Amino acid sequence: MTVITGAIIGGQILRLAGVSRHDIGGFALGVASHGIGTARAFQISEEAGAFSGLGMGLNGILTSFVLPVFYPLLNGWS
Repeated sequence: MTVITGAIIGGQILRLAGVSRHDIGGFALGVASHGIGTARAFQISEEAGAFSGLGMGLNGILTSFVLPVFYPLLNGWS
C-alpha cells in the first residue's frame, strides 16, 4: 500500500515540499516507494530514476545491517 501510494502522490508531495531537484526527489521516491517509485522517477527524468535506484539499494543494504542488531532488542520487549 505504501509503495503504490508513494508512487501515485510522491511527485505532488515533493512539489508541495518545495523539492525541485531531480536527484533529491528521485532518492526520496526510491527510499519510500521502492521499485514502483523508481519506475515513476524514470518518468520524471533519467537522473531522478538513477538516484531512485541508488536510494532503494542503499535502503536495502542499510536495513540488512541494522535489522539484525535491533531485532533481538525489539523482540525482547514483547
